[in-house]
Amino acid sequence: MPSVKWLAKALEDVDRLYDFLSEKNPTAARDAVRAIIASARQLETFPEIGKPLNENPPWRELFSPFGHGAYVLRYRIDRSGNVIITRVWHSRENRWKNRDPGSSV
Repeated sequence: MPSVKWLAKALEDVDRLYDFLSEKNPTAARDAVRAIIASARQLETFPEIGKPLNENPPWRELFSPFGHGAYVLRYRIDRSGNVIITRVWHSRENRWKNRDPGSSV
C-alpha cells in the first residue's frame, strides 16, 4: 500500500489554514484539519482518486469538501507509488497573491 508524505510547504499550508479559521471558530478549525487529514488518508488506498492536471502531469488535485467550499490537496505520485502532498489551500482563497513560483500551485 502506498504511503502519504507531506512536504514542509503543505504542512505550513495546513497550519496557516488552521490559524486563519481558529481566530473565528476554533471548533471549525479543528474540523477542517480533520477533513484534510481524512482526505489525505483516502490517498493511501486510492492514490489516483484526485483529478489529474492536464497542464502539468503527474500532478493531481483532491477536493475535500468543507463548508461552502473545499480544501484542495495538490499532490503527485512518485515512482514507488507513494503520494507526495505538495500544497493545500481553500478553494475560495486567492492563492495567486502569495504564490511561490516553484511550488506548482
